[in-house]
Amino acid sequence: MLYTRAGDKGTTRTFGCDQRISKSSAIAEALGSLDEINSFLGLCKVSPKAKSYKLKTKNFATIVLGIQQNIFIIQAELAGAPKAITKEKVLEVERLVDSAEKELPPIKTFFISGGTELAAFFDVARTLARRAERRVVAVHEGEKIKISPETLSYLNRLSSLLYALARLSNHKSGIQEIPPGYK
Repeated sequence: MLYTRAGDKGTTRTFGCDQRISKSSAIAEALGSLDEINSFLGLCKVSPKAKSYKLKTKNFATIVLGIQQNIFIIQAELAGAPKAITKEKVLEVERLVDSAEKELPPIKTFFISGGTELAAFFDVARTLARRAERRVVAVHEGEKIKISPETLSYLNRLSSLLYALARLSNHKSGIQEIPPGYK
């Protein structure tokens, strides 16, 4: 059944919790933000270029699928399940970012988002990831739920990886990055 009517009064439940929480609570906001980034990553993943562009030995679509799986782990942890991101998953993101940086010219300025469609998608995903990170940190700081240090690190690295994939998408397509003119 796709609806239960249980949330009609603005409340919801999380995993393992028998009491209802407001849909406007910090936990609901964080879960919703994670859902947004995961859904948008689905759009990145199905882009034809995501299936052909590679970083290390993985195509971008495979990298994105791994991120999506990890976001489900973060959502489960946030909802109270005994799940958390491992240190190995944080290190894998770092390895991917490091590999991307080896293929890219060094950053000397900010860049205007866009270039290719896939780069623009990754730029939007990066901003959604940052918002999700802020929402999860708010829960960690203000609620009874403590988020593991590895999960917080993963969320912090995720936006760097998405930025690297955006830049790499432009680079592999031969698109020049455009710095802001500040004029």
